Parts: sequence; C-alpha cells; structure tokens
Amino acid sequence: MSVQIGDMLPYGSFLVMGENGPQEVNVTEFFADKTVILFAVPGAFTPTCSARHLPGYVEHYQAFKEQGVDDIVCLSVNDVFVMNAWGQAHGAGNIVMAADNSAELTTALGLELEIATAQMGLRSRRYAMLVINGVIQQLWLEEPGEFGISSAEHVLEQVS
Repeated sequence: MSVQIGDMLPYGSFLVMGENGPQEVNVTEFFADKTVILFAVPGAFTPTCSARHLPGYVEHYQAFKEQGVDDIVCLSVNDVFVMNAWGQAHGAGNIVMAADNSAELTTALGLELEIATAQMGLRSRRYAMLVINGVIQQLWLEEPGEFGISSAEHVLEQVS
C-alpha cells in the first residue's frame, strides 16, 4: 500500500553527493520544519525524465522558492554517482539530487514499480508531493507511462 495525503514520510534515508563523496541524509531530519517538493522519476538519463521532468524543476526553482518552498528533492532508484552526474548535466545545482540506490525509501513509500522494458528492474513510480514538516500535504501520482500532473508546471500551479 502506498502513502497517502496526511501520512508522515517513513523513516529512512537517501544519498547525496557531498563535498567529500557520498553522504547519507536522514529523511526525518531533512524534512523537519520545512516545506519541500519531492518528485521522483523512474530513472536518471531516461528520455522523459531528462527532457521534461527534471528540467521543469530546474527552470521553475525560483518560482517555487517564491511560494515558500524551502527545498526541491529529485528522488530516483539510482546510485549517488549517477544522480550527481545527471544533476550536473542539467544544471540542477539547486535541486537535491537524492539517490535511493537500494530502493528502500521508494518501497517504504509504497511507490515502487517493476519496469520490464529495457530491463530496468525495480524503480520508482513518477510522482511529486508537497511535504510540510514531514507530512504529505499533496500527492500527484502518475499512472505508469504518463507524465503531466507531477510536472513542475502543474505542481507550481497547485502550490501558488
């Protein structure tokens, strides 16, 4: 069963690339006392994720900040080195590029998806959520193969 609006984010962690290499980030601590947009993609460097999903959040970062969003997190079931390289390739320096390398957070959220095509294996569903102080306030969950309601443009309209 997947998380719902009103649920607290599950206990867990993700990895980001720090100044001295991979760094573990505690979900409970990171989301405490903040307003965060968390969006997830099936894979870094994949067509829709690279052409539309991540670039939208990079482009509209300042507009989200103006709406009171403290951080934007891009989560994917990829390793931290891939997420870091993908962020660099898209000028996503303001976006927290979060690696869920073993899919533990994704499965704790109940938002995993097995992608048989291209033998991608266990990945995250595509979604975005508004999280305030660790509690899911809004959840825009895409159907497999779809892209629209989790886009930066749609989410920005909803939080404006």
